[in-house]
Amino acid sequence: MQHIISVLCENQFGAFNRIVTMFSGKGFNVHSMSIGETENPEVSRMTIVTEGDDQIIEQVVKQLNRLIDTIKIIDLTDQAKVQRELALLTVFYQKGTRSEIMDICEIFRGNIVDINNKTLMLEITGPPDKIDAAINVLEPYGIKELARSGNVVLKRGEQLKKDIKEVKSDK
Repeated sequence: MQHIISVLCENQFGAFNRIVTMFSGKGFNVHSMSIGETENPEVSRMTIVTEGDDQIIEQVVKQLNRLIDTIKIIDLTDQAKVQRELALLTVFYQKGTRSEIMDICEIFRGNIVDINNKTLMLEITGPPDKIDAAINVLEPYGIKELARSGNVVLKRGEQLKKDIKEVKSDK
């Protein structure tokens, strides 16, 4: 089963490397990973999508908690959350298919961000299953290139405010 783990860590040199090294050293598989600054420039949030049973995920969380740079680890898998991903797709077109591809882009609420005489570049954001669906629909046209950002996830609602207070009080 896939799990989504949010890691708040100190935004300093080597923190990202230590977390990635822990995953590779312990043989944990990572499906996607994204990282960026939070509202506090001294703290980064990593969103890690990994796979394993509850025992493996418990081990992952324990190992992450042992790292000096980590502030808080949250398994968001079964939580109410907002989950987004960005995909850039370069799709081949011909005279007769350009408008079809543009219509598909509109259906997925995407944007055309580049065009030349052979390809269209689309930007699509949304939950991973929406990105997967867009890719499946566009595959018959010929996808030249594809880049996905990985998941970015936050808990919904009041619980997030409580976690922010906990992180501030832990310091």
